[in-house]
Amino acid sequence: RAKEIKTKLGTLLQKPDTTIDFIIPYPEKAEKPPKAQKPSPEEALQWRDSLEKLLQNPYGLASFRSFLRSEFSEENAEFWVACEDYKKTKSPVKMAEKAKKIYEEFIQTEAPKEVNIDHFTKAVTMKNLVEPSPTSFDMAQKRIFALMEKDSLPRFVRSEFYHELIK
Repeated sequence: RAKEIKTKLGTLLQKPDTTIDFIIPYPEKAEKPPKAQKPSPEEALQWRDSLEKLLQNPYGLASFRSFLRSEFSEENAEFWVACEDYKKTKSPVKMAEKAKKIYEEFIQTEAPKEVNIDHFTKAVTMKNLVEPSPTSFDMAQKRIFALMEKDSLPRFVRSEFYHELIK
């Protein structure tokens, strides 16, 4: 069984099926503007100290992504969202498909939305993908979360996007 999955993944990682993979944004659902209500200024104020709270709030996530898009670094939030979705996947076949898609879109060198992770993290992630599991992207996801927390969040908090929310 494990050998079969290994073989399948090896094949999946070698040949990109079609270029359609690169055209469809991942995950599709996240692109629709959230129906979430605007948070109270008090709620939005909590985001200054908690990237986690910000990312868990649909309105906060959408605002943060708009901000990142304006800075040309939206791939970080997209990668984080893709990893969260991936971790909820139960079917090994679906997991392998999503792993391949995340790898091709965010991890591989020259990926369309390549995230900025060090070589060690990239190597560990690639090794984890031989047998995809819910934790395959954990190290890379933690690195990107830390990068957003240290780098993007402070800039977001100083931005117009954020100041509109806490008025």
